[in-house]
Amino acid sequence: MAEQLLEPQARTDLLNRLKRAEGQLRGVQRMIEEGQPLVDVANQMAAVRKALDSTQVRMTVCFVHYELNSRFSLGGNAPGTKLEGLMEEMQDLLSKVP
Repeated sequence: MAEQLLEPQARTDLLNRLKRAEGQLRGVQRMIEEGQPLVDVANQMAAVRKALDSTQVRMTVCFVHYELNSRFSLGGNAPGTKLEGLMEEMQDLLSKVP
């Protein structure tokens, strides 16, 4: 079975980032139609790329998080285990991705 984004917060975050990138991409199209300077268009395209890269990183972290949860049972583990600490570190890293 293929993995899915089951956490509503993660799904919402990824969709919002993609919608923002979509808006930026429409802006690039409009800039080209209006004949804006190529340097300005290139800067906007770089912003779109950065937004998509950031979204990819977040999605990858979600995937790793899912894999760890599915392969290791956290139910019987006491707080403070190595796996739980790793999961907390991953959540912390995810919150720092621009």
